[in-house]
Amino acid sequence: MATSLSPSFEQATYDKVFRRVIPLLFTCYIVAFLDRVNVGFAKLQMAGDLHFSDAVYGFGAGIFFIGYFIFEVPSNLILARVGAKPWIARIMISWGVLSSALMFVRSEFWFYTLRFLLGVAEAGFFPGIILYLTYWFPASRRARMTASFMTAIAISNVIGSPISGAIMQTLDGWNGWRGWQWLFLLEGIPSVIMGCLVLVLLDNGPGQAKWLNKEERDLVLQRLAADEVSKQGQGLEHHFIDAFRDGRVWALAAVYFCGVLGFYAVTFWMPTLIQELGVDPKDFLAVGLLSMIPWGAAAVAMVLVGSHSDRTGERRWHAAGSLGVAVVGLLALALVGHAAAPSIIALTLVTTGTLSWVAIFWSLPTAFLSGTAAAAGIAWINSVGNLGGHFGPDLIGRIRTETNSTEAAFFTLAAIAFVGVLIILRLPRTQSQRG
Repeated sequence: MATSLSPSFEQATYDKVFRRVIPLLFTCYIVAFLDRVNVGFAKLQMAGDLHFSDAVYGFGAGIFFIGYFIFEVPSNLILARVGAKPWIARIMISWGVLSSALMFVRSEFWFYTLRFLLGVAEAGFFPGIILYLTYWFPASRRARMTASFMTAIAISNVIGSPISGAIMQTLDGWNGWRGWQWLFLLEGIPSVIMGCLVLVLLDNGPGQAKWLNKEERDLVLQRLAADEVSKQGQGLEHHFIDAFRDGRVWALAAVYFCGVLGFYAVTFWMPTLIQELGVDPKDFLAVGLLSMIPWGAAAVAMVLVGSHSDRTGERRWHAAGSLGVAVVGLLALALVGHAAAPSIIALTLVTTGTLSWVAIFWSLPTAFLSGTAAAAGIAWINSVGNLGGHFGPDLIGRIRTETNSTEAAFFTLAAIAFVGVLIILRLPRTQSQRG
């Protein structure tokens, strides 16, 4: 039936799916990412209050990803078994509670413990969403949808940076709490609220979507079935163990590690780096406003790059080129010192490059994995890759503590990201589309 429907009907159907699915996921990821990285703003005040060195902060910021790594694959397999609605809701509610609990941190031990548990709670969210998008959109539309969803990373920082700065600056001292304590409390609450909304608004897949009529539902299911037939015809992977037998999965995990290392190093340290450009140490709002510049540019760039990749059907050069831009930004950060304008430009290159890269990146494994292999493969790539989120911030913290400089750290991060570029360019064909 669906094969006889007009292109205009198909486009209208996917527009309808987009309006229903993406804004909800987008909002969820905004509050998720905000809870993950608001520690970067909290550090501006918390480190002094609790006498944390840069090494302590860097390790605590990054230990989130150790918990994430351990529980990522099991979490995504549970999502595939029980459905997206209950599992994503559980993830969001638990991490919202734990994020707010960070306001009670008084020692290194509890800082490390709660950051680790926050990673455990959030494990499975991002790869679960990537898997969930494969339940709705065929491969030909996936990079654009992923980019649309992942602009939440940039938007969460565009919105969250000035809000975080304002909370710390205006609420400091209220009820006897410091600004960083109010920051954790107030920014954890939206995650709990969104988790409750997920239980009401999210469908496990198109088969349960009552807001689609029969023709629309049949079209979506048929396009997905055609993708699966194409994968099976090419001998592509479907079963759990297939994900770990395919060398491309391991190569993509290595690529993701290389890119994520630099991305989270810069993300968790950006407020500190900007403050050191000459901003008043007590003007947290100014730090937040300046942080909007790199993230705003990244939000535009990743949508443009994702759309162009879908139109051309080309993935590898788009991904490699974007990560190459981040390499240039990291090298620039190592060279420009504390010069304000060049540093902001360098930070912008890192954010636009890495976010454009990651939006294209996830179209690579989903093009050759399906079924249980997709759930396991996506989670494994994300969990291994996100270990870079531990080592990147920790690397900067340790080097700053030892040398009082970040130059060596940024050269190292640039070299590792460049290795990721080379691996991408040597990958075998991973998609059934052109390119």
